[in-house]
Amino acid sequence: MTTGPRSGLTAVSTALLAMSRHLQVHDVLKTIVVSARELLDAEYAALGVPDDHGGFAQFVVDGVSDEQWKAIGPLPRQHGILAAMLHDATPQRLGDLREDPRFEGLPEAHPDMTDFIGMPVADGEEILGALFLANKKCPKPADGCAFTVEDEELLGVLAQHAAIALTNARLYERSRELTIAGERARLAHELHDAVAQKLFSLRLTAQAATALVDRDPARAKDELHEVARLAAEAADELRAAVVELRPAGLDEDGLVATLRTQIQVLDRAHTARVTFASHGVRALPAAQEEALLRVAQEALHNALRHSGAEHVDVTLTRVGQGAGLCVTDDGRGFEPDTVRRAGRHLGLVSMRDRAAGVGGGLTVTSAPGKGTAIEMEVPGG
Repeated sequence: MTTGPRSGLTAVSTALLAMSRHLQVHDVLKTIVVSARELLDAEYAALGVPDDHGGFAQFVVDGVSDEQWKAIGPLPRQHGILAAMLHDATPQRLGDLREDPRFEGLPEAHPDMTDFIGMPVADGEEILGALFLANKKCPKPADGCAFTVEDEELLGVLAQHAAIALTNARLYERSRELTIAGERARLAHELHDAVAQKLFSLRLTAQAATALVDRDPARAKDELHEVARLAAEAADELRAAVVELRPAGLDEDGLVATLRTQIQVLDRAHTARVTFASHGVRALPAAQEEALLRVAQEALHNALRHSGAEHVDVTLTRVGQGAGLCVTDDGRGFEPDTVRRAGRHLGLVSMRDRAAGVGGGLTVTSAPGKGTAIEMEVPGG
């Protein structure tokens, strides 16, 4: 692998371009993690986005096989080194993770880790996540860390872009939600006016730095400072837009009433018949209700935009102290063996992440010509 500033800037540029290529949060996070691992030449990389309950709403890894990931078990909690980065916004660079007093062990199936570098992903004072890597692929210096100060600086630059990419992807998902309420035009206008020019400038500036790094390092450094400045401005604008567009209906009306109202709007707006039923659902913690609402919205979007369904039925039922959601349609369906491809297209990965983030689970049943059923269960508080 080629090392040095040029490869680093190329990786940063790749992460920037991901903002226009990938609009699902999970896809953006995965691109950032892959870029970071390549940039620092590490065996493992991960990016965790915390929830408000001591866990992670999103946790994306690279360098670990699907079989290893399944064997590792549930998503980690916010503890040890991860908690330090999330709570204190403090970068971490360690020669041996296992010898740090904050280290609390790894699951049995987890790969062994020694050299460690971690960087908080921050938007101003708000910590959006933690990006970390382990086991740099080079000889380890005596009594030191193989990750260098230069690695830490490059990872810091990538973390700034990660904050923009994550906020941008969240804003896109918000735009999907606002489509249901008929507000896509207003959001598209705001995105274009407030953000598009900043993102375009970011990409050009990163490309300029890449071109200058060999022949004029000083100017390349100036360009990277400009990238950081533009990143901060874009993040501020995106954050303001997200705050402005955050729907209040769920907090004010609760899950059942909010979902019923949105489904009534969809039923009037589409030729397909859209119905809703609720059976004994009680109030749930805010995180569970939001996860159920977002998954229902995503499933409805898929059914009404992509499946060709004539009927879409949404049901909420009480399951113990929690709740179950079922969204079924009589559309064209898809072949389960191609679920990986369908997952990217239909947002199934994002829906599964939302369910897992609140301790729940999601199943998808579909077949060509047989429609699709998406079922989600979440525990109570």
